[in-house]
Amino acid sequence: MPPERSGMLNRYNFTLPSGAAAPYPHPYQERVSKAVTEAWVWLEREGLLAPRPGDQHGWVFVTRRGKEVAGRTGLELYRRGNLLPKEQLHPSIATKAWSAFLRGDYDTAVFQAFKEVEVAVRTKGSFAPTDIGTDLMRKAFAVNTGPLSDMTALRAERQALGDLFAGAIGSYKNPSSHRHVPIDAPEAVEMIVLASHLLRIVDSR
Repeated sequence: MPPERSGMLNRYNFTLPSGAAAPYPHPYQERVSKAVTEAWVWLEREGLLAPRPGDQHGWVFVTRRGKEVAGRTGLELYRRGNLLPKEQLHPSIATKAWSAFLRGDYDTAVFQAFKEVEVAVRTKGSFAPTDIGTDLMRKAFAVNTGPLSDMTALRAERQALGDLFAGAIGSYKNPSSHRHVPIDAPEAVEMIVLASHLLRIVDSR
């Protein structure tokens, strides 16, 4: 057997009762084999294992992504990446906030995400550098005069959108810019996704 195959990286071989299930009592081997097969399929679906190029007999190799996941630290980073899929974020936020999120630096990730929203609003509305925070949002989305307010929308809707932007900046960006704010992973995901949504609204204006 070639050296690269000595690790039994073959679905058929590995999931046989005589494979990974062999150490277990005979009555349990079929159940164990099914569980191992489910796990193997998950590894392939996640791109951690891939078919060997040109091989027709089920041999696979551990991908670069799979090697990155190896070990406790790599697995934790992988789990966090699944909580916040990078491809679903606005590109600016993916660039600025995603790495901080993977490190577990959640308050920094949230701050960076909403900072991108503030910068985009200031740039899109041609405001001065001194226009910041909730006041900037109120100006940008002012019901009758805001350059980013959609005048084709109902007045109540224009008001509500301005409130949403001001409330988001005031609640999520400003506190993080003044002190350390304890945020867990699920909270950070929700906040960063909201920032991404707001940034896409700004892009549409």
